Amino acid sequence: MKKVQVNTKNHEYHVYLDKGIRFRVGELLSECLKDKPSSVFIVSDSTVAPLYLKDVMNSLPTDLSVSSVIIPSGEQSKSFSEYERLHTEALKAGLDRKSVLIALGGGVVGDIAGFVAATYMRGIRFIQMPTTLLAHDSSVGGKVAINHALGKNMIGAFHQPEAVFYDTEMLFSLPEREWRAGFAEVFKHGLILDHSFFEWLKENVTDFTSINEDLITDVLARSIAIKAKVVSEDEREQGIRAYLNLGHTLGHAIEAVSGYGKITHGEAVVIGFVFAMKLSEKHFHTNLDIPSLITWVETFGYETVIPS
Repeated sequence: MKKVQVNTKNHEYHVYLDKGIRFRVGELLSECLKDKPSSVFIVSDSTVAPLYLKDVMNSLPTDLSVSSVIIPSGEQSKSFSEYERLHTEALKAGLDRKSVLIALGGGVVGDIAGFVAATYMRGIRFIQMPTTLLAHDSSVGGKVAINHALGKNMIGAFHQPEAVFYDTEMLFSLPEREWRAGFAEVFKHGLILDHSFFEWLKENVTDFTSINEDLITDVLARSIAIKAKVVSEDEREQGIRAYLNLGHTLGHAIEAVSGYGKITHGEAVVIGFVFAMKLSEKHFHTNLDIPSLITWVETFGYETVIPS
């Protein structure tokens, strides 16, 4: 098992990476929590729950009160109505300040469940259990939110998890489009802050079928370590954490205008990368070798021009 440490001003936690982690959640909770939880509340979605919810629930101690709620899969669930419903279900389940919420799913689940954890009784502990490649980025750093009709992630909070449990085995049930959605955030970390990692990716990841469990564990550990370093220096995005938003200004606009879910976050952000780099070349009169980046990303099926 690989572990990546995340340090912030008032909190530190680990990202655990290994295959089969979903069968060891109870054991890992004992390791990462100072106090035994009074109850566990699992939030998942309609795609992930049929695959993995039972495994997670069966891994928890039998003397622990466990409840779960399932939201519809997709970006549309990051809404005020689902946010309210989750609070209602948490109240019905009798969650208290010693309860722990587990977000089992992709970025949508992590965002809305994390925001519920941040606001239920003014904040309870939660665990991120990402099930997609994209969520390796959103599950680390404590940014949790829901969407508003006028903007994505505009209603939210900073609320760090107690730990991140990343079962790499679950990634291999994802369709190729979901790999594209997440891999953009992986190479973004290299592109902005670690040139050697970016070059290593270009040499070692030629297509998604070439990635095995050992390679994806290494890729994720290195990518998450970059994110963790940034978060430790700038938890609330007052400075360099803004670097992590490379490509996201245009990317979010493309997602909003096309309708959330029509184009994946990663696909939109890659178009944003290219746009931002072209703008930078023009403004700073420099050469960022954009053609070589375009050639590489297009081998994975990314579009690089703004859609009509």
